[in-house]
Amino acid sequence: MLKGHQHLTVRSATTSDASALVDIFQASWRSAYTGIIPHRSLTATLDRRNQRWWTSALRNSESYLILEFRGQPAGYANFGNARKSGYYEGEIFELYLAPLYQGLGFGEHLFEACRANLDELSKRGLIVWVLKDNHPAREFYAHRGGRPRQRRIDLSTGTPLEKLAYVWSKGNQTSRS
Repeated sequence: MLKGHQHLTVRSATTSDASALVDIFQASWRSAYTGIIPHRSLTATLDRRNQRWWTSALRNSESYLILEFRGQPAGYANFGNARKSGYYEGEIFELYLAPLYQGLGFGEHLFEACRANLDELSKRGLIVWVLKDNHPAREFYAHRGGRPRQRRIDLSTGTPLEKLAYVWSKGNQTSRS
């Protein structure tokens, strides 16, 4: 149980969560990326991340967390070793809440659970990549103490999309905002 929210829990995801993750992923991506990611690319990603994809991902990874509100899955996060070696050793790859649960402070619990897991793995420094045009996500990470430090262009959708890296240095990762 998380301090301050008696009805919230964060736990490791299992393959039995695949169906709930399909729903959370699709709803959160539609909400966050409609108008940012080209429609065809967004639809293709939503179609690809189906129940079979999620079952396989959960079977092959221990780094997915589920946030539950009153026993119902409300969001998820995925974390691990930073994709590029360097100054930041830990990375949060995904952190999404179903739209119904956004803006209630629930995302902070997932974020802190990821950080705690990365701390347990002795990962120092944290990086999170965010689409530049996803202003709610940028505000979320800035409010948690992240600072935009790097930029890159993502061409995976066929349209150049700018991404920003929000970072927490090795020295301040453990100072919780």
